[in-house]
Amino acid sequence: MEAPAAPQGPAEPLPAVEITVTSPDQMRELGRKLAKLLRAGDLVMLTGELGAGKTTLTRGLGEGLGVRGAVTSPTFVIARVHPSLGDGPPLVHVDAYRLSGGLDEMEDLDLDVSLPESVIVVEWGEGKVEELTDDRLQILIHRAVGDTTDEVRHVTLTGIGERWAAADLGVLAV
Repeated sequence: MEAPAAPQGPAEPLPAVEITVTSPDQMRELGRKLAKLLRAGDLVMLTGELGAGKTTLTRGLGEGLGVRGAVTSPTFVIARVHPSLGDGPPLVHVDAYRLSGGLDEMEDLDLDVSLPESVIVVEWGEGKVEELTDDRLQILIHRAVGDTTDEVRHVTLTGIGERWAAADLGVLAV
């Protein structure tokens, strides 16, 4: 008699990749490079202070994915869908900053329905969208806070789940 399978718990994070970015142009370029690794069904969670560069990174993702429309912060509309101009997946860009609840509050956005055929990027999604999938890419953007004009950002990319175990995020650091 075989032993029962061990219950699957939450996916463990993989080793993180850290990248230093020194300008908004470099942040957009990082987004364009990252877009080459993304595919339909990917969930990307962006975390960082106001002004850290989350939308700038997403703008680069949109350029790299070849989607229609200018990628701007969806703070007031909560979510924007950018259809692909080619044969790639659409980009769903969500800003969960104004949402206080978890996935229940986000159900109206139908992210679970959009996920299989889209790349979904959620700003401020920590604690709100993890239940959508066991596989996700978490990106933390850290910048100096206070009275500074420092453009340096420290970007930490952490893949979670089987999907990201096979991805080589190290190519982004080159």
